[in-house]
Amino acid sequence: MRLLPLALILLPAPALAHVKWFAPYIVDAPPAPVGRTLADPWFWAALVLVLVFFLATRAVEQTRAGAAVTGALDRGTAGLWLRMDDFVRAVIAGFFVAVFAVGGVYLTPDLKTPSEWVSWAQLLIAAGVFWRRTMPLSAAGIIGLWVLALRDYDFFHLLDYLALGVAVAAYLVLASSDRAAWRAHRFEVLRWGVAIALMWSSLEKFAYPKWFHPLVEEKPFLTFGLPRDMFIPMAGVAEFTLGFGLIGTPLVRRLSALALIGIFVAAVWPFGRIDLVGHALIMAILVVIAVDPTPRLHWLRMVRESLAGIPFGLAGALAVFVAAYWGLHAAFYGAGGVPGAGGATHSYSEEHPHGPQAAD
Repeated sequence: MRLLPLALILLPAPALAHVKWFAPYIVDAPPAPVGRTLADPWFWAALVLVLVFFLATRAVEQTRAGAAVTGALDRGTAGLWLRMDDFVRAVIAGFFVAVFAVGGVYLTPDLKTPSEWVSWAQLLIAAGVFWRRTMPLSAAGIIGLWVLALRDYDFFHLLDYLALGVAVAAYLVLASSDRAAWRAHRFEVLRWGVAIALMWSSLEKFAYPKWFHPLVEEKPFLTFGLPRDMFIPMAGVAEFTLGFGLIGTPLVRRLSALALIGIFVAAVWPFGRIDLVGHALIMAILVVIAVDPTPRLHWLRMVRESLAGIPFGLAGALAVFVAAYWGLHAAFYGAGGVPGAGGATHSYSEEHPHGPQAAD
């Protein structure tokens, strides 16, 4: 069971860095057909490997050994859990200060904007998280900037950031509430937000594997020596299943969070401060999940706590997210996408060496 974080890290998961921050992309290009992924043996190999470790972890979780591990985690993180609200609010504030300092972006590195006032608005969001009365205003600011970004970016593109943005905004609202029943769910919404965000973003590795080719060619050590076309689908499986693990039983979600923390921290070295700033909120929420001692699930508990619920739940999650991703893309851009259309990419710099593509 203790090998779960190590085993999942050993899957080619360092590709969790958000590809749109570092490589060319065309959102409205036609995605690869789902059948291509379903015919890929490496997709199934990675899926089986993860299922084995999830099932083993859940089986051990129901024994005395699992209770002992959970108890050790609770004791080791009790001090941090008591200050978790302070930690989360400090990270949210730090994130928006960093985004203000970077300048010229909405909420995340790849959403560029020439509007200088947007940066100042994000500084105000950071200031607002320190007082309970102003936390809902900061929450409204987060949602407002996401909506404002619709002026410059497609709705489908912005779906990458919807779940996390809504989760952080919901946390600020719930944490500022005087109702204990509402406050009790403030960390749960963060967990679901990160889980959904990771599962959604992982689908890019199946829909647009070519987006990742420049990164693999530029940083070949990311693949651990694996062939490129083996590495990318396995990385997608790792990201999706770890996101799914965050909504599992307590030990499964805590070990999944620890594995993801290791992966995101390791990604900072090859991808630099942009990766650190862009993933700061996710990494902070993963810390919340790793130390959360909440023992029970709130809905569909009997299904989610059973061993059979793991493969059926994972299959259901895959079906829902794949249908939503390919279905929404077809709804916005047509069944075949818009070949060669769109083309937003990063401007040339040392941090984004691939340069603009659309104009050429």
